[in-house]
Amino acid sequence: MSTYDPFADDYDVWAADMTSDVGWYVELAEAAREPIVELAVGSGRVAIEIARRTGKRVIGIDLSPKMLAVARERSSGLPLDLREGDMRELQLDERVELVICPFRSMFHLPTWADRRTVFDRVTASLVPGGRFAWNVFAFSPVLAAALDGKRTERAGGRWEIATNVPADSRIDVIRGRDLERLGTFSLWWSTRREWEGLIDVAGLELEGLYGGFHREPYDDDSLEQVWVARKPDA
Repeated sequence: MSTYDPFADDYDVWAADMTSDVGWYVELAEAAREPIVELAVGSGRVAIEIARRTGKRVIGIDLSPKMLAVARERSSGLPLDLREGDMRELQLDERVELVICPFRSMFHLPTWADRRTVFDRVTASLVPGGRFAWNVFAFSPVLAAALDGKRTERAGGRWEIATNVPADSRIDVIRGRDLERLGTFSLWWSTRREWEGLIDVAGLELEGLYGGFHREPYDDDSLEQVWVARKPDA
C-alpha cells in the first residue's frame, strides 16, 4: 500500500483551496502536442481538466493505486492514460513536449538526489524545446511558525496538524477524520537556488519563475513558486 492511499478519499477536500493552478496548466497543455505527462497525478484534479478542455491525451503517473482508482472513476470517457509508477523511474515510449508536476508534489521527494533523478528523467523524456512545469510553495518561516502544531479543520470532520522540522527542511502532516487518524506524510521544501541548480545540472534552461499562476513577479512576499524550464533546441 502506498503512503498516500489513506488520503485518496479526502484528497480533493484538502486541495479545494488550490484552483488557480488548473487554468495555468491547461494553458501550457494547449500550446503543446499530445500526450501531456503529469507526474504525481493523484486523483486527476488537473489532468482531467486538461483532457476535458483540450481533448488531448494525458499520461498520468502516480505511486498510489487508490489515488489512481479515484482518477479512473472520474475520468471515464476522457483520453487519460493512468499508470502506477514512481516519477523517479519515469520512462516513456516517445518523447513529449510537456511534463508537469502540479500542487507541490515535488516536495514529496525527500532528497536532492531524488529530485535530480526526476529532472534527469524529465530531460530525457522531452523533445528539444519541450517544457517542464511545476509549482511548489515558497517556504515562509513566519507562516510555518504560526501553523506549527496547530489543528486545521475542514468539512466533514476532517482535520490536519502540521509540524515544522527546520533541521531537515521538512514539514510532517498528520491527517484525520473525526476521531480517526488516517496517517502522516512529509513534505521536504527547497529554496529557489536549489531549483535553479537542478535546472542547470539537468541541462534545462529557465523559461520563467513566477509568484503565482497569472505570471506575477516572484518576490519576497510570494507564497508560491511557479516554474517553467525548457529543454534547449537541438
